[in-house]
Amino acid sequence: MDLRIPSRPAATPSEPGRDPVAAARRVAGLAASRADAQDRDDGFPAEDVADLAWGGLLAAPVPAGEGGAGLGDAPGAADLAEVLRLVGSGSLALGRVYEGHVNALQLVARFADPEARRALFAEARAGHLFGVWNTEPSPGGLVLGADGRLTGAKTFASGAGHVTRALVTARRPGETAPRMLVVALEPGARADLSAWRAQGMRASATGTVDLTGLAPLRLVGGPDDYHRQPHFSGGAWRFAAVQLGGIEAVFEAWRGHLARTGRGDDPHQLARLGEGAIALEGARLFVARAAGLVADGALPAERIVAFVDLTRLAVERAGLEVLGLAQRSVGLQGFLRGHPLERLSRDLATYLRQPAPDRALTGAAATILAAEGPVAALFRAPR
Repeated sequence: MDLRIPSRPAATPSEPGRDPVAAARRVAGLAASRADAQDRDDGFPAEDVADLAWGGLLAAPVPAGEGGAGLGDAPGAADLAEVLRLVGSGSLALGRVYEGHVNALQLVARFADPEARRALFAEARAGHLFGVWNTEPSPGGLVLGADGRLTGAKTFASGAGHVTRALVTARRPGETAPRMLVVALEPGARADLSAWRAQGMRASATGTVDLTGLAPLRLVGGPDDYHRQPHFSGGAWRFAAVQLGGIEAVFEAWRGHLARTGRGDDPHQLARLGEGAIALEGARLFVARAAGLVADGALPAERIVAFVDLTRLAVERAGLEVLGLAQRSVGLQGFLRGHPLERLSRDLATYLRQPAPDRALTGAAATILAAEGPVAALFRAPR
């Protein structure tokens, strides 16, 4: 099924190569103007996803030699980091969905055989929205039976009912290592969003998807390729980049409030704004460095993972600090519906809650403790 929106021409394979960052900037502006209207339990940034397609951003992560822009393949992955930041600044719900799309296409590029690559990249160029779903209800999980069909479901699946090409993990009977595969889904089918009653990120359409009876469209890679390091844990820098955009949006709403209300002359307000700027810029530096370490791959896997884990925690800390400072600075108005800070704060506070933060911190610390040589050299490639 061709999911391209007929009211506008679809993006051609050549369009993503022009300027993905400029396209992301345009999408972010439009997404920000729509985000409040999408902030409901059944909300989803469908128009924004269409803008991603029209701007060439759904095809952009496809390698340049296969019809895309190779977004993320440049040294340091600075272009991808900027795109994710911009999209997240416009809408964290959209950023969450787009990061999953990018993740899926990067997994295809890394692990799929040539035939699967060609087929799946063609789907992305045609305007299909991809996602990566790996969380399963307990007990049980997704099983790929001997008949070639799936039994089971995925939970906490963002974009449920809207993602039409889902990369999921499943096990064959008797196997412990999961395999990756891509399934084709019809819009609105198989998704249950009834349990998604979150404080923020309401428009991310996160729910349970029953995949029972479906046959895989394509298999991707071999057993347990999904968990191969450093890309499994190291890929967390992408959602940190989206979170960075959300922190920026909160900071700008806070700064705008002080300017509109004439409260910026208060030295206490200025001090809080300065502290927020320090936290924001620190997060920006961590994300840029993490993106570069993962993209370049010059360090041992455990050190790359350690630095990305530190980045996760640094961005979370920066986000919580900016949230606290902004809410203290704006006061009660920032908690009232209709104020620019209110929804942005809920979305950011929710999206900052990523899994296993304590394990990420202690794992990074253990790597640092066990490493030989000075700490200043741990995260720098040898010359």
